[in-house]
Amino acid sequence: MRDEEGYVRAIRGWGGFEILWSVLLGGFAAAWLHGSQLTWGSELVEPAPLPVREELEPKPVPLPVAPAFESHRLRRRGWLLRRALLVADLIALACAVVALDVLGASIALGNPAIWAFGAAVFCAWVLFAQGYGLYANDEIQAVRPTADDVPGVILLATLTTWLGVLALNGTGIGHPQLGLTTAFWLAAITLMLTFRAGARSVVRRRFVPRERTLIVGAGRVGSEIARRLGRRPEYGLEVIGFLDDDPLHDPLRSLEDGPPQLGATSRIEAVLRGYRVERVIFAFSRMPAREQIELFQRCMELGVQVDIVPRLYEVIGSRMQVHDVEGLPLVGLRAPRLSRSSWLLKRGLDVFVSVALLVLLAPLLVYAALRIKLESQGPALFRQERMGAEGRRFTIFKFRTMYADAEERKAELAHLNIHTEDGPRMFKIPNDPRITPFGHFLRRWSIDELPQLWNVLRGEMSLVGPRPLILAEDENVVGAGRERLRLTPGVTGLWQVLGRSDIPFREMITLDYLYVTNWSLWGDVKLLARTVPRVLQKSGAY
Repeated sequence: MRDEEGYVRAIRGWGGFEILWSVLLGGFAAAWLHGSQLTWGSELVEPAPLPVREELEPKPVPLPVAPAFESHRLRRRGWLLRRALLVADLIALACAVVALDVLGASIALGNPAIWAFGAAVFCAWVLFAQGYGLYANDEIQAVRPTADDVPGVILLATLTTWLGVLALNGTGIGHPQLGLTTAFWLAAITLMLTFRAGARSVVRRRFVPRERTLIVGAGRVGSEIARRLGRRPEYGLEVIGFLDDDPLHDPLRSLEDGPPQLGATSRIEAVLRGYRVERVIFAFSRMPAREQIELFQRCMELGVQVDIVPRLYEVIGSRMQVHDVEGLPLVGLRAPRLSRSSWLLKRGLDVFVSVALLVLLAPLLVYAALRIKLESQGPALFRQERMGAEGRRFTIFKFRTMYADAEERKAELAHLNIHTEDGPRMFKIPNDPRITPFGHFLRRWSIDELPQLWNVLRGEMSLVGPRPLILAEDENVVGAGRERLRLTPGVTGLWQVLGRSDIPFREMITLDYLYVTNWSLWGDVKLLARTVPRVLQKSGAY
């Protein structure tokens, strides 16, 4: 009999077809999981301690090929992350069902048919998520932000929910109401993203040691990768050294100057096994292409994650399209321009968010202005001419954080500038003595940037975009770097998320170029979301 008030009508006797369907689906899911990268806990081992270099001398006897399951024994980080995400999804779906019951759906949780149907739905979700890459991508990428999961979670939650509705109606188990179905869909998406973020955070901080990483290629690019990974410990990658037949740097340099040179590429198997390396990054070694390909294949046979820095990496971003012509892969790059519709979408986001923030933060803005006026002489707002889109100059607004004579004292403090690289550089000093006490507080929490929302509202800036350079800095941007002027400068951007004041000038120009050539509205939303934790970390804010 049908329960008119219930969200699901549980029948007393479940048909043999439905039971068989559920069992088959569950068995297929178990086989899929067992045959995929979701393996068993007996395969997890602790990494060995780092050996001394004398232990890694090459042996005259060739090393045997590692068995297939060796990959899971090496890659502990991916093993734990996949299972943590699987558990997070299970808890999220269970909580969504509980929330549905609280909202008034009368679910017969004591009926075995309901539990069997729920198990089938979860197995279907796991199959879809595994096929979409919601589990495996965390092993490939050094750090995968939860924001990257949003499109996939929304798509698969929609597919799973409506397939579940069709199954409920088709089997006669129940007749879901549209309102409660929508509530379940929204709850599942929200809870999955929340629990996935929590699972990644817990695993990375408490359960997973740093992933031992080897760089093949000890040239400029390899050294730059090591420097960037060292600057971002949250990636969890520990560079143990370089392999290169013709290294650029001195093999006998001290460890303070960077990871050590561990020898030639012929020792790669000994190094991988001795150090229990989990990831190898190939960065422009001078080896012939055929020999590099053989190294790629050998590393993958040993179960090591292989990352390759592409040629012309300065112009290849996340929005590139890989296609092929008769089996030959080609990388398609987008022209660095916005269509009219894309510009309208970006401008609409800017206006909506800037107006909302100006209204919401109005009391804080007034308090900050009054506090600045009371603490030191000078205006509350700092105004400076900057270079905008298409070469148009504009006046940027910030809260004043320095004493009135800050510009006159700049020359005497030049030796404290953290940017010492050759060529153009920015002027950044940690604990700058020219900053007022309240100014330190404003900069630490990036509150001094909030008046730029007025620039955004006027159309001179965007919420996300290239860094707004002062005119003297803009004179040093030449060639392809001028493409950054195709978009309006932003309050935040790649430079803000990836390092803020710590990023050298040339690297910042490269990041701006990649942003312009790979722009998407969803990319802007993700950068806005990543800006919040970056501000809370307070790193590079000076």
